[in-house]
Parts: sequence; structure tokens; C-alpha cells
Amino acid sequence: MKTETKNTQLISKLFFRLLPIQILICVVRVVNGIVSSFFASNYIGTEAMSAIGLYNPLNQFLTALSLTIMGGASVLCGKYIGRNEKEKTQRIFSMDLTITLIVCAVMMFLYGLASVTDMTRVMTDDVAVRRNLNQYILGQCIGFFPMMMTTHLSSFLSLENQMKRTLYASFVYIIVSVLLNYCFVCVLSLSALGVALASSLSLWVFLAVEVQYYFSGKSMLKLSLRNLCWRDLLQIVRIGYPGALSRGYKTVRGIILNMLILQFVGSLGLSAYAASDSLMQVFWGIPDGVRSVSRILFSISYGEEDRQTLIDSMKTVLLKGTLVTGAFCAAIVLAAEPLAMIFYRDVSSPVYHMTVMAFRIIPFSLVISIFYMQFNYYSQVAGKQVLVHILSALDGCVCVSAFSALLIPFMKMNAVYLSFVFNVVICGVTVILYSWIVRKKFPKSIEDLMVIPEDFGADEEERIDISVRSMSEVLSVSQQVIDFSRSRGIDERRTYFAGLFLEEMAGNVVDHGFRKDHRKHSVDIRVVHKNEDMILRIKDDCIPFNPEERQDIMDPKDKLKGAGIRIVYRGAKDIQYQNTLGLNVLTIRI
Repeated sequence: MKTETKNTQLISKLFFRLLPIQILICVVRVVNGIVSSFFASNYIGTEAMSAIGLYNPLNQFLTALSLTIMGGASVLCGKYIGRNEKEKTQRIFSMDLTITLIVCAVMMFLYGLASVTDMTRVMTDDVAVRRNLNQYILGQCIGFFPMMMTTHLSSFLSLENQMKRTLYASFVYIIVSVLLNYCFVCVLSLSALGVALASSLSLWVFLAVEVQYYFSGKSMLKLSLRNLCWRDLLQIVRIGYPGALSRGYKTVRGIILNMLILQFVGSLGLSAYAASDSLMQVFWGIPDGVRSVSRILFSISYGEEDRQTLIDSMKTVLLKGTLVTGAFCAAIVLAAEPLAMIFYRDVSSPVYHMTVMAFRIIPFSLVISIFYMQFNYYSQVAGKQVLVHILSALDGCVCVSAFSALLIPFMKMNAVYLSFVFNVVICGVTVILYSWIVRKKFPKSIEDLMVIPEDFGADEEERIDISVRSMSEVLSVSQQVIDFSRSRGIDERRTYFAGLFLEEMAGNVVDHGFRKDHRKHSVDIRVVHKNEDMILRIKDDCIPFNPEERQDIMDPKDKLKGAGIRIVYRGAKDIQYQNTLGLNVLTIRI
């Protein structure tokens, strides 16, 4: 029980370290959209705002392409990192960047051609709006590559424990965006072209800050075109596209909702919905950030085939994610009236009251969404594509559209707001029903709901978990491992080496890693014996330390210095080290 508690504490530390950056990544582009809308509405006019509105579906399509590549690549990278398959991880990383570059080049050509040849006339007959739209598309084309690449690199930087770089890049990006919007729109009067150029050039600055790390020579992931395997592209798309489909569903949902609101409520209802939705997109960054963290944790645990950590990760994300999101949602509900006044100052107007109700009802959907969203992304990692497809369709379009159509004649705008709450409830019930159908019995635990295969990972009798927090505890590691090995019938040679290796390496971490700072640390040890393989895994949250590099710099003339590390490397069948999410992970096979 102590090990499980310690494991959960470690996951919680990771969760809260990753969460702020992931939320910021999700929110930062929404903030940029608010900045663009502010300058367009206040300094250009309604034609520019209409152009931005018409461009949104085109942007949704680009985002869907980006999410398809990024989602599949990040899941695969997480799995391969968990398995210590460095070559495959590098290959997927290189394929991700290569395909992103190709997709961006194609989209720039197609969107640019549509703008120059005035093909946008199929979207609107208004000449003034179309002129602004064409200018806006041209300006946005310049930013296609950094828009996609920064999203992808932010995910990879999280794996390499470089979240601070993304945080710094995000702040720089927002500041530059405001300054360039003011320069291009207010000073140079470039109209819609200026708004788009400000966004695109700001993204290039964002990319410049992030990409520096990959030119420093310190990164674990490196671009290599020589080892590309185009079969990997099929895997990336197969894993990534179900999640990205939700963008397409939401585009259809938006069209349906607009039609329903105009028919049963009128333009004031559409104004209230548009105003509340623009701000709620910022708040949706919280569950989206939780989702991004869970995808990282699930991918690595699944790659390691660490059943207990996978379950603990799900429990931690559900509990902590719900608490964090719930706190924010309570604040939104309490601040409903001030938030509505950002858009509408006349408190007696119907549009103001409809906007207030949006902020009082929709936030509940954010809290409830934490449940089904985590199972959706776990299913994506675990290859349960049927459930991913069902949830994407239900959440993206079916539920909100159906409940709105059913209730709007009687409840007007409140029907639309309530449909978001009903939507996440239905999606949560779908997760439960899926487990019930697959397992043929009602789920009674988180593990049941996850429907983890019976042969996944090591059973309790096939592993031993030990947590070390002091040198005195190191001394007992060897005997615990020897007793476990003998109970499993492992030969004496491997039994002896397992105890010796773990005592040496754990002691090395405690002796050196624990003294580098004044924080509390632990060394989490797992020994697995399955299918005649014996695997030792040592995980700690100290400063990065690669024992292989330490072994390489040992003075061969000094027989005593570093003797323990030399013995481990000479006696082991295979040793792999990596630093992932700020954790040192050493895997030894004997």
C-alpha cells in the first residue's frame, strides 16, 4: 500500500508540474484570437470581423490536420519512450516534423491560390467582406508552418522536461502579438491583412524561442531524415485521426446551432452565444490542459506496460483534474454577471441576460467533461478506436445538436446551454456502457472502466515494488530483491546480480542525487520477472544523471573509483537510461 501511495504522490507531482504549461498552450492561441478580434472590431470594422468569422472553419480544418499528426506522433513517442526504444522515438519525431512541413507547404499553396484567384466568392457575395477575407487568408498563410510546428514542439518539449521554454515562448508570443497588431492595424492601417500578419509573425517568434533548444545539442529528440520509415505515417494517422475528427464534427455542430438559434431566438441569441463562446474557449483550456497531461502520462505508462502506474495515473488525473477544473468553474459561475458585462453593458437588455445564463450553465459541462475526456484519450493510447470514434461523434456534434433541437422551442437559449451539460453526461454514460459490454459485467472500479487486457503488464506475483527515501533503506533493498527472486525460482547468478545492481544504483542516487538540493526525493524500484525475462527499473526525481556517461569518464587506471557502476555495466545484458518528464529512468535487463 505504501508503494501505491508513493507512486500516486509522484504522479501528482508530475501532474501539477505539467498542467500549468499545458493549459497555457491550449489558451495562448485563444488569447491571440481575442486580441485579433479586439483590433478588428475596434479599429477596422464589421467587414473584418465577418472575414475572421468566415475564416474560422478553414482554421478548424488546419487544426484538425495538425492534431491528426501531433496526436498520433505524441502517443507513439510516449509509448516508445516507455519501452526505452530510442531509435523508434527519434524516427517518429523526425516523421512528425517532415510530414508537418509537407502539409504546411500544400495548405499554403491551396489557401494562397484560393485567395489570389478570388475563389472565396463561394463563401460570401459581399465584395467588401470578401476583399478582407482574401487579405486575411494571405496573411495567415505565412503563419501555417509555425502554427503547426509550435503545437507539436510544445508537446515534445514537455516530454523532455523543457516546459519553462514553452512558458517563456508563450508570454513573448502574446506581447509581440499585441505590439504587431497595434503597429500593423493602428499605425500602418493594413486592415485585415495587418491582423493576420501580426498573428503569423508572432507565431514565428514563438517558434524561434522553442526551436533554439533543438539546435543546442542537448535535446533527446533529434531530426534525422536518413531513418524515416513511411509505414510510421500510417500508424500516426491511424492513432491521431479519430481525435482530430471532433474538429470536423464541431464545425457541423456550429452550423446547426447557428440555424436553430436564428430560427427560434433570433440575432440577439446568436450574439449572446458568440460572446459567451469566445470567452468560454479560454476556460476550456483547463480541461484541455488536463487532457494533454493525461495523454503524456498514459502514453509512457502504456509503453512501459506498467499496469499499476497506468491505473494510478487515471485516478490522479480524474481526482486532481476535477478539483482544479471545479474550482475554476465555480469562479466562472460566481462571476457570470461581470463576465457578461465585458461584452454588454446594458444590464436590462435581453442579450445581457442570455449571456449571463451561459456563464451560469455551461461551466458545469467543463467539470463533468474531465471524466469522459480522460477515457477518450486513454482509449486513443490503448488503441480502442471504436470508443474514440463514438465519443468524438457524440461530443463533437450529435448530443449538443440533438438536445438543442429538441428543447430550444420551449427553453430558447437555455436549451443550447443545457445541451452542453447533457452532452458530457451522455459521453460519460457511454464510457460505462462500453466497459459493461466489453467485459460483460457492470464496472465497479476505475480499472474495470479502463478495460485493460488481462495479459497487460506484470501481475502482483510477477513483480516487487520498493520505495527508497534514505541510505538506511538502501541496505535492505538487496535482501528484498533476493527473496523475491528465489520465490520466483530465478537462478542464483541472476538473483545475486539483481540484488547487487539495485543496491549499488539506488545507493548511488541517494548518495549523490539527494544531496544536490534541499528537496525531498525518493527512488522507486520495480523488479519484474515475466516470461523468463528479469527487468530492473529504477526511477527517481533528482537532477538528470546518466550513469553511462559517468562510466565513460571513469579513469581506467583507478580501479576503485566507480567500481560499482562498472560492475553493473559489465554484468547486465542491457542497460537503458532516459530522462523523461524530469525523471531519471534506468532500465536494466539481466
